[in-house]
Amino acid sequence: MEKKNLSSFKELLLKKKAELQKGIQHIADDALKTSQRDAAGDLSAYSLHMADVATDNYDREFSLGLADKEQAVVHRINAAMERIDDGSYGKCELCDKKIAVARLKAVPYAELCVPCQESQEKKKR
Repeated sequence: MEKKNLSSFKELLLKKKAELQKGIQHIADDALKTSQRDAAGDLSAYSLHMADVATDNYDREFSLGLADKEQAVVHRINAAMERIDDGSYGKCELCDKKIAVARLKAVPYAELCVPCQESQEKKKR
């Protein structure tokens, strides 16, 4: 792949990584740094209703699950940056063929070409 294309993909990856890290930080601030009472807006000294506590716990777990998935994408972005540095970026990790530029523009951290990705997804079913 040409250096010009590599630098544009590196820039795209860095931008995506910054967006994800900002989102992860926002989720962490919302989910971890607020008490259940503060999140519910309860100012009284009475305990929260069990259903409210369950809903709050579900919301926190859901938010942390989203953050976990976003963190996994950050790891994939870091791996893509390493592939740029070592010259293997844009090659499928299974068949060693070139990954289409259109796919890399859509998913710049893609490790597999479309046929190999489809094959992997079929195996998971």
